[in-house]
Amino acid sequence: MSEIKVNKISPRTACGTTTLGDSGDTFTIPSGVSITNQGTASGFGSTGEVSWVTTKKTTGFTVTSGEGYFCDTSSGGFTVTLPAGTAGNSFAVADYTNTFQTGNLTISPNGSQKIGGIAEDAKLNTEGQTAYFVYVDDTEGWKNVIDSTSNITGTPPFIQATGGTPSQDGDFEIRTFTGPGTFQITSLSPTPANNAIEYLVIAGGGGGGGSTASTSGGGGGGAGGFRTSFCAPATPLTATVASFPITVGAGGAGGAGSPTSPDTKGVNGSASIFSTITSAGGGGGGGSACNGSGNCSSVALAGGSGGGAGSWSGNDVAGGAGNTPPVSPPQGNAGSPSNTTGAPNYGSGGGGGAGGAGSAGTPTVGGNGGVGAANSITGAAVTRAGGGGGSTYNGGTAGTGGTGGGGAGSTGTPGGTAAVAGTVNTGGGGGGSIYHPATAGGGSGIVIIRYKFQ
Repeated sequence: MSEIKVNKISPRTACGTTTLGDSGDTFTIPSGVSITNQGTASGFGSTGEVSWVTTKKTTGFTVTSGEGYFCDTSSGGFTVTLPAGTAGNSFAVADYTNTFQTGNLTISPNGSQKIGGIAEDAKLNTEGQTAYFVYVDDTEGWKNVIDSTSNITGTPPFIQATGGTPSQDGDFEIRTFTGPGTFQITSLSPTPANNAIEYLVIAGGGGGGGSTASTSGGGGGGAGGFRTSFCAPATPLTATVASFPITVGAGGAGGAGSPTSPDTKGVNGSASIFSTITSAGGGGGGGSACNGSGNCSSVALAGGSGGGAGSWSGNDVAGGAGNTPPVSPPQGNAGSPSNTTGAPNYGSGGGGGAGGAGSAGTPTVGGNGGVGAANSITGAAVTRAGGGGGSTYNGGTAGTGGTGGGGAGSTGTPGGTAAVAGTVNTGGGGGGSIYHPATAGGGSGIVIIRYKFQ
């Protein structure tokens, strides 16, 4: 076998053509040999092949034959313009961000040339699509020889989810909902232990009771139900790929009225819901006296935490029950009755809180709202779901709101301090009111979800 060793082969005449062998000859390129094409080589190698350009395209461009392009249509679709095709020309495009279904990629042929036999634009509108075209002839034009609509991605090792306001605490993602929304889990971890979902679900607080009478007063509203898996003995939920509507309960309205009207109780707060977890709204605080027909509004309402009883000329009136409906662990505590709360100041009862019952009113002091409960699901301890304070008349001391968003009660004289509403997104109960036109509603609730994301 003969061997020729040279560094360069050139044609005899300038710009001529150098032919390697004759038709039918075979040239063998050994393994490991690299060939760099710096010009045009006719009759050498395959036609219809592409080399991929790894710089993504985000706006319209003109194709160069023999190249493949990654197209990012996440900000909107655009048009790819084709050059004049000749047999053997090729190109390819791929959906870089898996958004062709929302941002279509348009392929526009040159002049009257065709795509698949039709002289019109073609649209790629399938998520994750990759299309490979070769120019065959003028009858069919650019022919799609490969069309992949599979969308293979790496499997994330942790839960992937969307919805709410995101934040992080170490390796944990926190999703906070202060209003209605959707928590969507898009993928799970292959490790079951990493698919735990922690939650804090607090309902809207109850409104404080009210009265325009000077001898009877409104009790504090109960806090919204407080349910959490972020402390024993409750257990987390197990994640599933699904969409979960989130309900964040509104606070109940504060009561108002007169001794001849029974409609002075505070209104219960609304429930908050995540998956199988429902927290009940806080109970409304009791109102004022009974009218001539015996219709009493002083008795408070039951709820996640119960409302405090309204006062009525020294009569003992019941507070609202907490943990209603009952769940385990309990979601709240009872509101206080108004025990012997007569003259001179007619103190009414405080609403229950997530961390404790409301305290009773006395003849001179309104009952304090029950304390809320602290929880560190966001990474820092925050106290929420305090009960509303009870009201008191001229010269007495109004009840304070429970820590965690409970509103203080009214002092009740004309020009005196108005009752305070429960704090927004704490589920705090509203303060009770006496002999004052202002009312105090409960605070809205909140839903917080936590899971491992790295």
